[in-house]
Amino acid sequence: MHSDSAKLGKFRLDGRSAIVTGGANGIGFAIASAFALAGATVHIVDLSLDAASDAVQRIAQAGGSAKGHACNVAVKEEVDRVFGDLLTRERIHILVNNAGIAGIGRVDTTTAEDFDRVFQVNVKSVFHCTSACIGSMVKAGGGVILNMASISASSGLEDRFSYSMSKGAVLSMTYSIARDFLKQNIRCNAISPARVHTGFVDGYLAKNYPGKEAEMFEKLSAAQPIGRMGEPEEVANLALFLCSDEAGFLTGVDYPLDGGFVNLR
Repeated sequence: MHSDSAKLGKFRLDGRSAIVTGGANGIGFAIASAFALAGATVHIVDLSLDAASDAVQRIAQAGGSAKGHACNVAVKEEVDRVFGDLLTRERIHILVNNAGIAGIGRVDTTTAEDFDRVFQVNVKSVFHCTSACIGSMVKAGGGVILNMASISASSGLEDRFSYSMSKGAVLSMTYSIARDFLKQNIRCNAISPARVHTGFVDGYLAKNYPGKEAEMFEKLSAAQPIGRMGEPEEVANLALFLCSDEAGFLTGVDYPLDGGFVNLR
């Protein structure tokens, strides 16, 4: 079977438009870059327009096509406005719900304010962005949604009560969306990374372990049986596959990208 995508190579997204939330940095930027270099027009949605614009510039320099949008995905009205404007101008084929924040603490050390903040950003953003896009995907005859979950959704991690709660919700929403829109040709999957080396990790170590960053980095790396943290590009490679036609038989699945964390500890 010879198709245009086969001639171009596998995992191509030519002619597709994708939204990546939290796409200006870290895993989100790696996904946005991979999608753009695979031929997609990528819409980077981020809290900071400056950060999004900088990401767009870096992608353009690498030969990809991207646009930046400022939006607080935790606020429904902002999402409806930004996504609504986008959808009047073009079809969105792919939505990557990547935006998220950390939550440190146990159930007895997590404040109600911290719990609500993590819930708003990590859980409600998935609801807001998906509900803003799903109707147009149904009308267009299909689409792909990819949610960024975490191994914390299914593994007990120390001091991560609110974060684990939020990612468990993301995983449940993934299964629900996949089931409800199966017949509308909309696929929905999740990636559950273990610890990935991003600027967030470096900032976390500098803030919480001043002078012991290298020692703690080694400790965090060793938590994965494979002996290191993941790289953002490794998450992006899996995301690209899951959002491409080659993954057309996959929906309602969670992919642990964890260096053996779940099964080999």
